[in-house]
Amino acid sequence: MNSIIITGRITHDIELKTSAAGTEYTNFSVAVDRRRKDKDGNKQTDFFKVSVFGKTAAFVATYMHKGDGVNVQGRMESDKYTNKDGVEVTGWTLMAENVEFPHGKSKASSDGVVLAPTELTGSDKDLPF
Repeated sequence: MNSIIITGRITHDIELKTSAAGTEYTNFSVAVDRRRKDKDGNKQTDFFKVSVFGKTAAFVATYMHKGDGVNVQGRMESDKYTNKDGVEVTGWTLMAENVEFPHGKSKASSDGVVLAPTELTGSDKDLPF
């Protein structure tokens, strides 16, 4: 089973995009602090690339911003590519299936929309990218 859950902070503002097939998506990264510091006492942070599709992507792009805390649940996918130096690199992306605020949002936003966890629809889960 390939399942991962991370809790961290969004590292940059999120832009909603649309694929050639008309599917909304967004890519962003999440900074996750490690519990332990390095040998010099410095905080260590891991950065996760995240891809989100469909209604969840629209939710994320509308309500989440740089610096916001976020919980992401999904699966890790690897891809290989050749970098600008001609070296083959394996990259990892968390393909999000659920994205939510760490403790939920109990208040309504300024436009009256209640912010709540979202899930991908069945058709969104079958996307090839």
